[in-house]
Amino acid sequence: MIIGVGIDVVPVERFAQSLARTPGLRDRLFTAAEQRTPSGGPRTGESLAARFAAKEALAKALGAPGDLRWHDAEVTVGEHGRPHLEVRGSVAGRAAQLGVTSWHVSLSHDGGIASAVVVAEGLGRETT
Repeated sequence: MIIGVGIDVVPVERFAQSLARTPGLRDRLFTAAEQRTPSGGPRTGESLAARFAAKEALAKALGAPGDLRWHDAEVTVGEHGRPHLEVRGSVAGRAAQLGVTSWHVSLSHDGGIASAVVVAEGLGRETT
């Protein structure tokens, strides 16, 4: 059963400018692992913008509660480069309330825009 769907788009250049102008923003939004490629180099602005879009889409799929922490959702790369979401803390707590048991995530960037779609799937539960 689909519990929630979220989508977000991020203008890559504007996002890169925000990272450049705001000291510490990169560290507040992304885990150390998210900031590096699998080979250990720094991620591009497009890649980070897509990960930010995924975190925003994830929040929307969970009903956009205001208490989610950025580091409690991490975009990882699985076999063959497929993106995955790892959740913990505030994000895992909200997902458990809603009965989410699995995530589907798709990232893309083209033409100066990064985008992400997140689908939360599970058994579903009533929440108060």
